Amino acid sequence: MKKLYLIALAILPFIVSSCGRNAGGELVGVKNKKLNNKRIPLGMVYIPAGTFIMGQTDQDITFAQIAQNKQVTVQAFYMDQTEITNSEYRQFVNWVRDSIAITNYLQDDKFYLKSKNAANTGGQKYIDWKKVGNGSALWSSKKGGAANANKLQGMYYQGEDKIFDRNEVDVRLLKYNFAIMNQRAAANSRGDLTKKRSDFIYRDTVAIYPDTLVWLADFAYAQNEPLVEGYFSHPAFDNYPVVGVTWRQARAFTVWRTRLYEGYAQAHKMPRLSRLPYELPTEAEFEYAARGGRVGNDYPWGGPYIRNAKGCLMANFKPGRGNYIDDGGAFTVNVKSYFPNDFGLYNMAGNVAEWTASAYDESASTFVHDMNPTFSYEAKSNDPEVLKRKVIRGGSWKDIGYFLQNSSRSFEYQDTAKSYIGFRCVTKFAGRDIKDKH
Repeated sequence: MKKLYLIALAILPFIVSSCGRNAGGELVGVKNKKLNNKRIPLGMVYIPAGTFIMGQTDQDITFAQIAQNKQVTVQAFYMDQTEITNSEYRQFVNWVRDSIAITNYLQDDKFYLKSKNAANTGGQKYIDWKKVGNGSALWSSKKGGAANANKLQGMYYQGEDKIFDRNEVDVRLLKYNFAIMNQRAAANSRGDLTKKRSDFIYRDTVAIYPDTLVWLADFAYAQNEPLVEGYFSHPAFDNYPVVGVTWRQARAFTVWRTRLYEGYAQAHKMPRLSRLPYELPTEAEFEYAARGGRVGNDYPWGGPYIRNAKGCLMANFKPGRGNYIDDGGAFTVNVKSYFPNDFGLYNMAGNVAEWTASAYDESASTFVHDMNPTFSYEAKSNDPEVLKRKVIRGGSWKDIGYFLQNSSRSFEYQDTAKSYIGFRCVTKFAGRDIKDKH
């Protein structure tokens, strides 16, 4: 016992000095690196906290009675100024492609970071993305990529799947593995000592290449083959909204985008929580952002009409009985078309409908909380289809004007991809009181 007492005394000075150094023994808190929360994430706009009446402001022409009014409050957050574009989603696809090529096929140490202390990484190797760059070091024959050609043959379509003997990446191989914490399930099980942390970790593997065949599958007897061939891959459509993406793929993108920034923050010795995770917006966040801070407005641009004073249509949708071109676009258009709303957000109505994080329930407005409301459910593969419904908002290029209203809500199944559904991301604003100037 005496020896144990001496050991405790030996450790005590270290504990005291590490917790209260230069504080005279007073409680001063843990010192962290200064957090610069004034930096708005690239491509996003700041949406201030506020309250609004969520639900219909106009007549319920479908008599669905699924959007009862409710006053709710939403915390401040950042939101993508536009829908996620083909170019931005291709960055995700290329990242997955290159990481699979390096990890499973090339296995060349020159593409990994040189760790001075392997013990700190647990033996895990990390890709040096500065050397990978845009992937030309792997795939271009002009920059040494020819030496990798044989090793990468397994990533291309083989045998009869080839066309004109071209080397084309087999997109079925492009899968993204991720793990996230199901905090809601953990909260519901608090106090249950039989549960482990792993019980609340949700793991998923998602094939992330968009379904380009939606342009044919969604429309019978429509000659949309050119869009199948080029919409996602041709540079002319770089700044058009990505479509053919399921809800699960959209969520996988948000996880990857979070990890992408965390890697940058770590490399530049920034605080780990210098930015909160990227997510899909909840249904309430989407409606609040679409209203642009206005009260009782039917559409994101503020007015009760879908045309302005000059008779110009204000969004990309299906005017009349099918005069698609009347609004300036036969299908989707550039993500910065038309005027932004008062928050600076483009196409919160029209162009493409957008996935939200919320599960769909007809009566959700009657039971969700009035502070940051949402209804979520982690559907399992063997769940009935009714539990796999996710809310989509905003209306699209193929919808009539009713679906462009701020309060209009609909749903689609989480594993389906459509030529008229895209998404954008949000990240919560962690910072000062709402009264402070941003």
